Amino acid sequence: MSTVALPAGESLSSFADDALKASARLWFVVTISGQLMMAAYVAWFYGSTAVQGRVEAWNRILTRGYVRGDTAGNVAIVVHLIAAVILIAGGALQLIPQMRDRFPRLHRWTGRVYVVTVFAASLSGLYMTWIRGTRGDLTQHIGGSLNAALIILCAVFALRSAITRRFAAHRRWVLRLFLAVSAAWFYRVGLFFWLLLNDGRSVGFDLQSWQGPTLTFLSFANSLIPLTLLELYVRARTGGGAPGRLAMATALFVLTVAMGIGIFGATIGMWLPIIRAGMLGVAPS
Repeated sequence: MSTVALPAGESLSSFADDALKASARLWFVVTISGQLMMAAYVAWFYGSTAVQGRVEAWNRILTRGYVRGDTAGNVAIVVHLIAAVILIAGGALQLIPQMRDRFPRLHRWTGRVYVVTVFAASLSGLYMTWIRGTRGDLTQHIGGSLNAALIILCAVFALRSAITRRFAAHRRWVLRLFLAVSAAWFYRVGLFFWLLLNDGRSVGFDLQSWQGPTLTFLSFANSLIPLTLLELYVRARTGGGAPGRLAMATALFVLTVAMGIGIFGATIGMWLPIIRAGMLGVAPS
């Protein structure tokens, strides 16, 4: 039996499609795995210390975690921490197609909770930045505020497109919202990637003042770079030629490797020690 060979152009196009899908799936798996690790860390450290009545331990991680007598500020930090766990766990649920297709009612309700939580996280973050005060300089505060504005903007358009039943647009806005919400996670992963790249040295920033060009760059890059790459990915997938899809697949794979290095650094340097302590029944010190 003879076989008919595909034209070279068609073979390249099919290979490019497969490569782009594979790189996107790999990115998603690595991202969700890293985010769940951070969610476990946040839930354990802040939750266990709160249950034990040792909320002062929050100040080991946060510049102004718990301040005695500052009711509004303490409420803001609690709202922000709870929202972080909900958003990390809820983001994965919103993006899994099987969940959306098989359980549409659950998808709608988790989406509503997600949007409400997005606003709570953004507004509490802005309060902590500009009213309560936090570490970093003005440029970092502006970068964080830009991220909050992007989160709110994406949430509004995601909700609006769902209400008007423009589901293709809704999915794109949900992806943008997920990336904007993940900016704090990207910040930490990017920082630990940079630290590992420089043998643990704080190149480009000062640990004491928490200022420097590296941190300023991360404050803007943590949302703008992922959102830009998403737009390039969508264009490559829907209208780009095979070379463009291959280039995007390669860029996404390289980004995933770098992200994996940052996740590894953050896990062994920060998240895992606290999680392991919780599994052993040891309270964080």
